[in-house]
Amino acid sequence: MPLAAAALRLIARLGLEPHPEGGFYRETYRSEERIQRGIPPVERAAATAIYYLLADDAYSAWHRIQSDELWHFHAGDSLNVHVLEADGTVRTHRLGHTAHDAMTVYQAVVPAGRWFAAERVPGEHGYALVGCTVAPGFEFSEFELADGGALLAKYSAHGDLIQRLLPKPSVP
Repeated sequence: MPLAAAALRLIARLGLEPHPEGGFYRETYRSEERIQRGIPPVERAAATAIYYLLADDAYSAWHRIQSDELWHFHAGDSLNVHVLEADGTVRTHRLGHTAHDAMTVYQAVVPAGRWFAAERVPGEHGYALVGCTVAPGFEFSEFELADGGALLAKYSAHGDLIQRLLPKPSVP
């Protein structure tokens, strides 16, 4: 299915590239300040930021990172960010234009180490553009896509949601 024209314009204008979890992204900021993290200590940027775009039926597959991630709504349709909480529940943050939809927020936090996924709420635009700020800064070495079987076994009460947003198989 071809992407919406507005999504294609944003991908080109913002210089977005495909992201391994789904959708498109571009890093826009990497702090020059460095911090030490973990044992043994590893040096990381203090913070990073990206643009992230989901268009049409694309979604951000279940994944986790080892830093807090703050999501910011920018434009387009609303976006649901589903977080699997430590107690086994699911918390869904709906990012969107709060002035037009009282059920949305402009920002939401996904705590470090939590499994999460995101999907666009169908709407008139055909895309959702958000920003994500990660502190300490994002590193792909700390990015983990979910193993579907393990996630379904641990969070079986949410099987339909988990199944719908599992990582797509890699094409060899």
